[in-house]
Amino acid sequence: MDNNSSQGSAGGAKAGGLGGLFGGGAPEYSNTELAGVPLTGMSPLSPYLNVDPRYLIQDTDEFILPTGANKTRGRFELAFFTIGGSCMTGAALGAVNGLRMGLKETRDMAWSKPRNVQIINMVTRQGASWANSLGSVALLYSVFGVAIEKARGAEDDINTVAAGTLTGMLFKSGSGIKGVARGGLAGLALSGAYALYNNWDHITGSSSSSSSRLY
Repeated sequence: MDNNSSQGSAGGAKAGGLGGLFGGGAPEYSNTELAGVPLTGMSPLSPYLNVDPRYLIQDTDEFILPTGANKTRGRFELAFFTIGGSCMTGAALGAVNGLRMGLKETRDMAWSKPRNVQIINMVTRQGASWANSLGSVALLYSVFGVAIEKARGAEDDINTVAAGTLTGMLFKSGSGIKGVARGGLAGLALSGAYALYNNWDHITGSSSSSSSRLY
């Protein structure tokens, strides 16, 4: 009995010593209890993160612009995207139109190699033609837009409308005076609609604020 009791007390002492050494015997506290403990000389910390929450707030931009640079892309930077996108869009629309025309022209023919070749030729021809047309329009519009912006020294909707009108006039310059007039009117209408779409939120916001002031 004495040996057993002495062994038990020795085992308990060893367990207590190991528990005290590795922290097993230390009391446990909840997050709520720890959150209420005042921190002397320190800013309040989150009970879940050992980081000051004020450092996680981003009040400024996360990028640095070079001196004199704009936050938005100019017309020269957007010209490459405009021309490339117009060419790809024209090629896609022309291919669809060529497929429609090819199927319509060869509807009396049986499905064979000559019919397939004729349809493919129509698709490639129409795709190249549409891509060339839309790419030329985008190129003229971009050139006029950049030139007008550099000449006026300002970037606004006047440049957009003027570039669209001049693009339509020059694109239809081979069709005579009437063609130039039609092209200019078409360019004016399209560019004016685009400018109106870009400023629609501003127009509706100003109109709603003015109506609220009247009433």
